[in-house]
Amino acid sequence: MEEATMEVNKTSIVYRTNLNFTLADKYLDMLQKQGFIETRSEKFKTTEKGIKFLEKAKEVAQQLEEPNLIPL
Repeated sequence: MEEATMEVNKTSIVYRTNLNFTLADKYLDMLQKQGFIETRSEKFKTTEKGIKFLEKAKEVAQQLEEPNLIPL
């Protein structure tokens, strides 16, 4: 998804994510159904919902990387 914050074609997504076209099709279809990306003339772009999801995911990842922030 992050690869498509600007409009990109499927080939660019495949090469940047190291996926094959079969897996990319499955993931892109799932992301579209969830409303995280949209298609514009055979190019993919992350939606506002997708950008918000990415921001939240980054926050979680940062918290997991910094063990001092998580009380035990």
